Amino acid sequence: MIRRILTYPDPELKKRSLPVTVITEKTRELARDMAETMYDAPGVGLAAPQIGVHQRIIVIDVSGKDEKPELIVAINPEIVHAEGEAFEEEGCLSVPKFSANVRRHARVVVKALNLDGEEITFRADDLLSIAFQHEIDHLDGILFIDHLSPLKKGIFRKRYQRALDEAKELDR
Repeated sequence: MIRRILTYPDPELKKRSLPVTVITEKTRELARDMAETMYDAPGVGLAAPQIGVHQRIIVIDVSGKDEKPELIVAINPEIVHAEGEAFEEEGCLSVPKFSANVRRHARVVVKALNLDGEEITFRADDLLSIAFQHEIDHLDGILFIDHLSPLKKGIFRKRYQRALDEAKELDR
């Protein structure tokens, strides 16, 4: 089922998510809904808080349009090692129509559980590394815009408010 994606400035996006203690059929259903929602949007990642569920679950698929999908479902993901630096443009399904360059680690090692409760390890670089960091931030109530300098945050807020105002005008 496709779920509604919360958008900035919804306060639910700023809440920390709780670890998943037991993986149930409801957990699996949530992961399926998240994947369906992510693919429909379309996006390369989605964290449970983005659909208003405060559990530490993320889904990611950085495969290209012409490639076979490679869905990653990570429960209670944790970055256990990070190195290097990347400064790439990011966007977010919860912050539509805005992107900015964000400083991240170039490579990460992430430990998590899969849907069977087994520990899995991902060694990620490039877009996958950035996606893991971005989605794990969501689990801690952090949006990519929180990584911007005060000046860029100010510019973002003005542009975003203007876009919201224009959208309201169109709805009238």
